[in-house]
Amino acid sequence: MLDGPAANEYERVPFNSLPLSRQTLDAVQHMGFETMTEVQARTIPPLLAGKDVLGAARTGSGKTIAFLVPSVEMLHSLRFKPANGTGVVIISPTRELALQILGVVKDLMAGHSQTFGIVMGGANRKAEADKLVKGVNLLVATPGRLLDHLQNTKGFVFKNLKALVIDEADRILEVGFEEEMKQIIKILPNENRQSMLFSATQTTKVTDLARISLRTGPLYINVDQQKDTSTAEFLEQGYVVCDSDQRFLLLFTFLKRNLKKKVIVFFSSCNSVSYHAELLNYIDVPVLDLHGKQKQQKRTNTFFEFCNAQSGILLCTDVAARGLDIPKVDWIIQFDPPDDPRDYIHRVGRTARAGKAGKSLLFLLPSELGFLRFLKVAKVPLNEYQFPQRKVADVQRQLESLISKNHYLNTTARDGYRSYLQAYASYSLKKIFDVNKLDLAKVGKAFGFSVPPKVNISVGSIKPKKVDDSDDEDVPVKAQKVDDGEVKKAYYRNRGDKGGGRKHKGRA
Repeated sequence: MLDGPAANEYERVPFNSLPLSRQTLDAVQHMGFETMTEVQARTIPPLLAGKDVLGAARTGSGKTIAFLVPSVEMLHSLRFKPANGTGVVIISPTRELALQILGVVKDLMAGHSQTFGIVMGGANRKAEADKLVKGVNLLVATPGRLLDHLQNTKGFVFKNLKALVIDEADRILEVGFEEEMKQIIKILPNENRQSMLFSATQTTKVTDLARISLRTGPLYINVDQQKDTSTAEFLEQGYVVCDSDQRFLLLFTFLKRNLKKKVIVFFSSCNSVSYHAELLNYIDVPVLDLHGKQKQQKRTNTFFEFCNAQSGILLCTDVAARGLDIPKVDWIIQFDPPDDPRDYIHRVGRTARAGKAGKSLLFLLPSELGFLRFLKVAKVPLNEYQFPQRKVADVQRQLESLISKNHYLNTTARDGYRSYLQAYASYSLKKIFDVNKLDLAKVGKAFGFSVPPKVNISVGSIKPKKVDDSDDEDVPVKAQKVDDGEVKKAYYRNRGDKGGGRKHKGRA
């Protein structure tokens, strides 16, 4: 495997120095790009020359343009027409990222005659098949739906495939698409096919996937190898230590003070996102929510609404953590800490993108401080932030009163509480995230309960398998993070709540 040239040889290279078609250069200029990022400067020239590339770059590095420009140029130079079928396939781990890539494709191909489209779980399969039969020259796809069409859609012409792009390869494999990827690569023609594989992290499985998808001797480009940190250069990172019963009060205080900023808050479960979204909207802190249990159209609408907003708050699970390019995010709040430093890096990758500044804040319990050692090993620099107690909004009494009287919020709070414990019990770093050491009374208070509710949770490990997080086969979630598992039962029993009152009919 060959190494790419040293990074400093490619600083501030203009796009117009590349041998690109007038249509592509005009599109790039219209998109506001004048000079290339490091990954673009090191990747585009060898791709234009026909080489296979294995790329490693942190999120926000500009790799989408890095693989799209050569792909579009290839279709242009070969004068692809709809009758030629699909010449480029781009595989993405999630629907949101696939839609994001498609948006860039639309801008980049505005002056070209070639066709483009998308196939993904949750969309109308018949409509997709009809478009494929008519001819889609550049196809963006999620793995499950792509394999379905390759195997079952008659008239889908892919024999003329010239380029395969696998984006976020590590994420594709993490969420259970290893077998699908092997089948896809086996079905797709490999004669004279150029392949590009991009991955934020390099694992054994990624190496295996590269071996079967790339030609011998690919160019290996790692723009992060010489970096002192694993996160963006202009990202200011901090953590705050607080007990469980102070967590929501601190979050509420922070959000109230940053209503004019663009903020993303990460949670460990879908139910916790739903509850906090219902609660915050009810108490006049407007938020959007994005998680895997929502229908695809809802997720798509929410994603683009937040992207287009100048300010706003998005509550989400890790479904939004990888690859998505959300403009001008000021703060990343990790209300529930991730299970792995890599997940931390991917979460904070939503801000400080493309040379812009950004900030992140990680919430930790006193018992979770050991996680900082793992982050330090992963080259993640954090400073401790102090929040004086006198400045934290004391709304606990009002919160408990609301949860006890509002039946709908009481129900969603109980679901969120249960799912929080389930997610916590599934963490792999048991010495740091030990569910048996949680003070359930304090955890209950964070969800608005004066006395924690009685809930049954499933604790233990689950055999890795592809698990759907919505209504279709694509975008599985990590098996150990699902709400219902066939595992050893543990019971957290306390007196149940007897909340009543009207059902809240606010936004979902």
